[in-house]
Amino acid sequence: MQFSIRDIAHLLNGEIEGRDDLIINNLGTIDGAKEGSISFLSNPKYENSVYSTNASVIIVSKDFKPVKPLQTTLIRVDDPYTSFSLLLDEYNKIITYEKEGVEEPSFLGENSLCGEKVYRGAFSYIGNNVTIGKNVKLYPHVYIGDEVTIGDNTILHSGVKVYSKTIIGSYCQIHSGAIIGSDGFGYAPQKDGSYKKIPQLGNVIIQDHVDIGANTVIDCATLESTIIKKGVKLDNLIQVAHNVIIDENTVAAAQTGISGSTTIGKNCIIAGQVGIVGHLEIGDKVTIGAQSGVTKSFLKEGETILGTPAFEINGSRKSYAIFRRLPDLLERIRILEEKYMNYEGD
Repeated sequence: MQFSIRDIAHLLNGEIEGRDDLIINNLGTIDGAKEGSISFLSNPKYENSVYSTNASVIIVSKDFKPVKPLQTTLIRVDDPYTSFSLLLDEYNKIITYEKEGVEEPSFLGENSLCGEKVYRGAFSYIGNNVTIGKNVKLYPHVYIGDEVTIGDNTILHSGVKVYSKTIIGSYCQIHSGAIIGSDGFGYAPQKDGSYKKIPQLGNVIIQDHVDIGANTVIDCATLESTIIKKGVKLDNLIQVAHNVIIDENTVAAAQTGISGSTTIGKNCIIAGQVGIVGHLEIGDKVTIGAQSGVTKSFLKEGETILGTPAFEINGSRKSYAIFRRLPDLLERIRILEEKYMNYEGD
């Protein structure tokens, strides 16, 4: 795939310094780039690499002043890091959405409709009464159950499984091994000690611009919907239980588990290996530290919590500092007790 340096400069609103007839066919790091590649300089400590790089083009800031002769062409921009990120984003869109058509074998059920430029990879399965929007990409071994709806420009990577009645919005990306709409963990204890399964008859709703990591599982609701709202980003290996609602632009890192009927607010940050018990409410912009165990609701906007059980971060850190000193404190108490027991008085 090739791009002219003029097109790149136009996209980045940058100024070319050097050859303006170059063709770029790759992106790379400033040290690892080859001829025909474009890279960027953002951190001053890598400036020496500009003079030795094999990259054909380097994106630099407008105030960059070389102190040695250059072998490469420059594109001067306001913010090199942001500009290179924009370039990566555009490149990713091109390579991600270039696939279209149907590979065989694949299956399309009755009354199911696919929009323009859809890609259906080999061994993909689409059930009955499914609606798939424009430019959707279904990679090999994707399973789509009956009555599923998928919006435009959404990508399901290889091995994704989507159960019946799931609704997925536009511009979503779901990575390999993710399972959407599996049964919630609902069982009624019986007098004889056994458990009776409660049928899970609801569905999952995923709104626009949601990313879901590999091997993450989102369970369907018992009767209504498990809802993942616009802009949510879920890492790999996350469990979202039935009837959970995660509000807009919340992010969660790997190995987080959210129990049933819990509501997470907008713009929250959930670090790795967090466990949240069921039927809680987490307010907007709450940050939960790694390996925290959340056992009660936290409704204060912008609060940061930590620990197991989790509570306000400053208190948690003070408590941990005391906890680390417990062996020493115990020894001091033992000595004081011994002195008291041996004290005979005046």
